[in-house]
Amino acid sequence: MAVDREQVLRSAAALLTRRSTATMDEVARAAGISRATLHRHFAGRDALVRALEELGIAECEAALEAARPDDGPAAGAVRRLVRAIEPSAALLAFLYTENQLFEGEEQNAGWARIDARLTDLFRRGQESGEFRIDLTPAWLTEALYGLLGAGAWAVAEGRVARNDFNHMIVELLLGGALRRE
Repeated sequence: MAVDREQVLRSAAALLTRRSTATMDEVARAAGISRATLHRHFAGRDALVRALEELGIAECEAALEAARPDDGPAAGAVRRLVRAIEPSAALLAFLYTENQLFEGEEQNAGWARIDARLTDLFRRGQESGEFRIDLTPAWLTEALYGLLGAGAWAVAEGRVARNDFNHMIVELLLGGALRRE
């Protein structure tokens, strides 16, 4: 019986986003395969995490394409992006905590591409007068990542309704936490 690698990755992502310390045995069980079969596809946890990273990057890049970040007002593009990336937010939250993905020379160039596109979006919003200029585009990019991760965890834990995910992230990011007169 052929093993569907994408299905194994999706099963691993679903488990690891709920329990980041799950063992390879638990990942295999969640995917409905033996540990030996899992190891034939992924030599160990690091290889599995790297494959999940590739999946996360692909999903981020697809969300960016769907959001059309160069079309219309930048705030609208941010809203479209958060909506498009929501299905992948839990995977991104897991990846965000995997420090080995972001250290040293082995950092995947995909993250740099995504960072550059997001930074360009925030810079465009600043240049058009939509976004505050006292916060750097790089910081706004990091804030978006942090809010996506926090939102995914809050939804997974039942502290936030799934239907509120998009609204709360976009409104906090774009509006800030300060009450305006």
